[in-house]
Amino acid sequence: MDRERGARQLHLIDETVEIANALGVEVWLRGGWAMDFFIGEATRDHVDIDWFAWAKDASVLTAGLLHSGYEPLSGPPADQQLDFCKQGVESSFALLAKDRFGRVVVAGGPWAGEMWPQGMLDAAVGRIGALRCRIISPRAQIEIKQMMPVWVPGRPRRRKDTEDITRLEAALREQGTRPA
Repeated sequence: MDRERGARQLHLIDETVEIANALGVEVWLRGGWAMDFFIGEATRDHVDIDWFAWAKDASVLTAGLLHSGYEPLSGPPADQQLDFCKQGVESSFALLAKDRFGRVVVAGGPWAGEMWPQGMLDAAVGRIGALRCRIISPRAQIEIKQMMPVWVPGRPRRRKDTEDITRLEAALREQGTRPA
């Protein structure tokens, strides 16, 4: 593992949590770092840091990140996702909304209004060492990794996703919780 890159990413996760807390904005780790914060240790190298945030908070979050030295990147439309870079590390914030029933849904783009997994935001806070961060639930992590090739035709299941599913299921079994 690239320890320097991992340490830089952990620092930026901590910084992002501090910025979000100061702004009164909720953020949740998703992807590989969410898995690692659930397990309690870094399990592999990560290319970037993936987050969820509420679409209603996008402008406040953007202003806070820009003020803290994050640079905007081009990417999906701003109603779908916000992309930034700092210290050579990309951070992506997929935007969430709630439908009229209070369910968590995709905020924008071609899948706007589609539901995310039930209970996705109900996980306990994850941690690595003293660093604590909200994460999406491990069951939602598994469902997203399993369903991504179905939801996005043409995107094959990646080896790291299969390995992550195996790690998450093992961690759930260890905790005495039945995997999804």
